[in-house]
Amino acid sequence: MFVIVYFAALLVGSSVAAYFNQRTPFLLLFTLTLVSMVLGIVGGRGALEMVAIGAGVLAAAAMVSYGFKEFLIQMAEGDAGAFLKGGSTLLTALAVFTALTLMSFWFGWGITEIFVGLIMLTLILAPLSPETAKELRTAPLTAAFGMFVIFIYAVLGIFAPWIAPSGEAEVITQAFAPADENLLLGADQLGRDMFSRIVYGARNSVGLAIVATLSAFILGALAGLLAATKGGWFDQFMGRFADVIMSIPSLIFSLLMLSIFGPEIHVIIIAVAIIYAPRVFRLTRAVAGNVVVMDYIEAAKLRGEGTWYLIRKEILPNSTAPLVAEFGLEFCFVFLLVAGLSFLGLGIQPPTADWGSMVRDNATLISFGDITPLIPAAAIALLTIAVNFVVDWMLFRSSGLKEN
Repeated sequence: MFVIVYFAALLVGSSVAAYFNQRTPFLLLFTLTLVSMVLGIVGGRGALEMVAIGAGVLAAAAMVSYGFKEFLIQMAEGDAGAFLKGGSTLLTALAVFTALTLMSFWFGWGITEIFVGLIMLTLILAPLSPETAKELRTAPLTAAFGMFVIFIYAVLGIFAPWIAPSGEAEVITQAFAPADENLLLGADQLGRDMFSRIVYGARNSVGLAIVATLSAFILGALAGLLAATKGGWFDQFMGRFADVIMSIPSLIFSLLMLSIFGPEIHVIIIAVAIIYAPRVFRLTRAVAGNVVVMDYIEAAKLRGEGTWYLIRKEILPNSTAPLVAEFGLEFCFVFLLVAGLSFLGLGIQPPTADWGSMVRDNATLISFGDITPLIPAAAIALLTIAVNFVVDWMLFRSSGLKEN
């Protein structure tokens, strides 16, 4: 019965798509039908069930992505970020922050979570305008899916103490306890709730990667803008210095730094900033180098404008798009490096929850057919893929290409 219903649904769906001349859905459904026939012959009903589950997951992800995209479009068409651009922005933000602070004392909310939540809300609402709505309408579903995943991770990280049922270091049961109604993902090697540690890991792992990426990006972008603006010996010196740093393998350099100074958070941030700042410098120098030769830059210099004016008012506004895309790419590299260091035991130290160390600590369960160690690994992979989806869309927009 399952096989009959499965193939009937695929054939009906492909026929309807062909009747209404929907080329892409027809090709997708009929290709899935042919693949399912082959897999059904080779693997039987089990293979078809796996295909059906995979197709259902992809369909659910597509529907959620489409809904999130439409939500952002409606917010943008309503000019949701207008109040942040008016003259009363500071007063509005101060009033909201004061109200939430009073509520935090009354209800026991954390002031740090509220502050970070307000920053995230501002970053989401500020770009939402009618002009942004036009760009969002052309965004593919992959970009919408990436933005949705990033939003979910941000919510998990900011509000982890209220989402997680247990503390990140709280031992509540026996080691490797199976999943039940109280333990959604089971327990780890010490009897701590895996779901709670996954939620707290979103705060710790992603937060550390964001801070390290910001440090590297600010350092590299500032040096690149200065090198492009000043030129001469300063430009040559910074270029050769960046080449020397980039010639050192990133993992070896970070392991050396952490072995000498210890696996501290600030050491990780400094090591990552030193490793990835030259990459940002090279891109910023190349982008800004194409801007400084423009006529309006020469006109600004003839007016007697200083270096910082040229950077803030002339060069940086015309270099934003590729730099924002580069920030997303650098975050992926930094995030994977931090996770790798934690897996090796030189990243975030226990008992703090971290996805890389969680994979290492529970790796023995793989031998018993338990997928628990794959859950934090999947969390790392999902965020990396989501960020890349958004970056690909931003690179497409900044390249000036148009879809037919």
